[in-house]
Amino acid sequence: MTKVISLSDDAYANLQKLKGAKESFSEVVNRLTAKEKRSLAEFAGKWSGPKDELDQLAKKIRDEREAAKGREAKL
Repeated sequence: MTKVISLSDDAYANLQKLKGAKESFSEVVNRLTAKEKRSLAEFAGKWSGPKDELDQLAKKIRDEREAAKGREAKL
């Protein structure tokens, strides 16, 4: 089924720049909006920054988790 949509000139130009030579505008929109499910395992070992920065980030996460207070639901 085909639908007609309106785009600003800027939006159309941006979409056209992303469009491959043999790709339809529908294919571009589908490619850009597809929700790709990826495993967290794909990200393991990908940190390229300094180890001390990673350690600081992990500590901040731990501290914020510890500081978060659970609330009891009153039913």
